[in-house]
Amino acid sequence: MARITLRQLLDHAAERGYGVPAFNINNMEQGLAIMEAASACDAPVIMQASRGARAYTGDIMLARMIDALEEMYPQIPLCLHLDHGNEEATCASAIRYGFTSVMMDGSLRADAKTAADYDYNVDITRRVVEMAHWVGASVEGELGVLGSLEHGGGEQEDGHGAEGKLSRDQLLTDPDQAVDFVRATRVDALAIAMGTSHGAYKFTRQPDGEILAMRVIEEIHARLPNTHLVMHGSSSVPQPLQDVFNAFGGEMPQTWGVPVEEIVRGIRHGVRKVNIDTDCRLAMAGAFRKVAVQSKSEFDPRKFLKPAMDALRELCRDRFEQFGTAGNAGKIKVVPLPEMARRYRAGALDPQIGNMTEAA
Repeated sequence: MARITLRQLLDHAAERGYGVPAFNINNMEQGLAIMEAASACDAPVIMQASRGARAYTGDIMLARMIDALEEMYPQIPLCLHLDHGNEEATCASAIRYGFTSVMMDGSLRADAKTAADYDYNVDITRRVVEMAHWVGASVEGELGVLGSLEHGGGEQEDGHGAEGKLSRDQLLTDPDQAVDFVRATRVDALAIAMGTSHGAYKFTRQPDGEILAMRVIEEIHARLPNTHLVMHGSSSVPQPLQDVFNAFGGEMPQTWGVPVEEIVRGIRHGVRKVNIDTDCRLAMAGAFRKVAVQSKSEFDPRKFLKPAMDALRELCRDRFEQFGTAGNAGKIKVVPLPEMARRYRAGALDPQIGNMTEAA
């Protein structure tokens, strides 16, 4: 078994100065492509499932699929993470089905569309942390609301995303408040708001500091050097993937994502987890369209899915290498959940005192 907690994996990443892409999954083909890429370059893996993915796949099927991937690739440390948990029950049920890490997104209310106030966020995140740490699981929190600095709104993905206009203060995490939030909740990782958003249409132009506020990451890292930071909505929406999609019948308007060089800049300033979903969808969808156009008589799903897996595998391997994740899987000795729980209860994993190796 190579199931690892987010906390242990991100501690290792912090010690060695790399970041870890977190790929959203819904099905077997995605899981296989991600693990094949990880195995090819010896990279640890974060696979995350949203509430939408859990509803689509089913918790039992998802759990069995992850078990199978672990058995097929026992040398690859694998963190199964809940993306954008909306309430305590969602997080608890994920842990029950084998998730070693959960995100409690208290920036929004339980309806996953109404912006929450700070006290609500602290209270619910702290309760989830207490529950998860008791069994050794990790918790990611979010401070600030994910959304666009260009138009002041959020983007829905799998039923999650703020509705209505948001103020600039809501869309940018306050560094001083981040310090208070981490101390009050004891989260293992902190997702911050700095202009990224869900989906393909993140920016209408090449992003600069006005619409992609990387300075917020740097300011928070300066105040919380031992806290693992998370970039959400960080697909790069590469031009070649847009071109393939459109060349074979797609109608995607010109758009810009988060440049890889900006993500690498973030990694230098404490970003350890980078959420990527749109790029994966776009890579696979482009491959589907290509087969549909070039082989119009084809109706075997495998003939569509195999090229799509190839495209996803290539994308994942590229991100593992660009973020410095490659070459690190074999260097990690996985700590089981009961031992993680013991360390949490002993106070050895306080987010303010350093990484797990130092605290052990």
